Amino acid sequence: MDHRKRSRLMQQFVFVGPTSLFFFMIVLIPFFLGLYYSFTSWNGISRDVEWTGLRNYLHIFTKDPSFLHSFWFTAKFTFFGLILTNLLGFALAYVLTRKLFTRNVLRTVFFVPHVIGGLLLGFIWQFIFVRGFSSIGQATGWSFFNLPWLGTGGTAFWAIVIVFVWQNAGYLMVIYISAINNVPKSLIEASKVDGAGRFQALRHVTIPLVMPAVTVCLFLSISWSFKLFDLNLSLTKGGPFKATESVALNIYNEAYTISRFGMGSAKAMIFFVIVAVISLLQVRATKKREVEL
Repeated sequence: MDHRKRSRLMQQFVFVGPTSLFFFMIVLIPFFLGLYYSFTSWNGISRDVEWTGLRNYLHIFTKDPSFLHSFWFTAKFTFFGLILTNLLGFALAYVLTRKLFTRNVLRTVFFVPHVIGGLLLGFIWQFIFVRGFSSIGQATGWSFFNLPWLGTGGTAFWAIVIVFVWQNAGYLMVIYISAINNVPKSLIEASKVDGAGRFQALRHVTIPLVMPAVTVCLFLSISWSFKLFDLNLSLTKGGPFKATESVALNIYNEAYTISRFGMGSAKAMIFFVIVAVISLLQVRATKKREVEL
């Protein structure tokens, strides 16, 4: 082996080696351990690990309605969270790419909620829904503020959606702002010369050219929505009566509250496969709509 090849291998080892090592230790090993434990009845504490084969998976699909209910709740939440977060994020980005005097301040204001931790944000909004809305409702008499926001399954669902959209729309806004600013101004001007209005230019010029950003934002939204945990835990804890229990919270309760780590690992594996398939289909579908300049 000559000096040039040795130098190249040394560079790869120095720059890629540590990252690969940590990825192997932090991601791959826990993943395959979780896959192994999903075929056992391990309680997470005992040294004795009993192999049960596919029993956990059969139990989940035939005798565990709580998991299926939590998955339906998560799927419904993902649908509304995905649409509302991206619509609001894109709308904010479209407005804040105009020549506004306070646009930099507004960009910061809308981005800040994403920086706040999910648990802290959930407790803050829990106070707002329980105490803040109640006070406003008593002062104004508006029925909207007098709703039992965290007291029923229906209102608690929308409460979580509101907080989720409020937290994450600002982050997607930043991505959309970058994409909109990269749209060539000459194409916008050309569309205006051809008689296109603002809405037509947005629909036929801006949106097709920002589709790469849409692909990224949809992927992030799906990932965030399906992995909903901290907001769910701090706002409702899955209540009332598990009406708002997400899949992530159901897995957490299964593994760490009931101490059925094997069953929780099986649920996590099912969850991983479903989210991976949905994400791949989404990326493949939106990639086809991307336009190259």
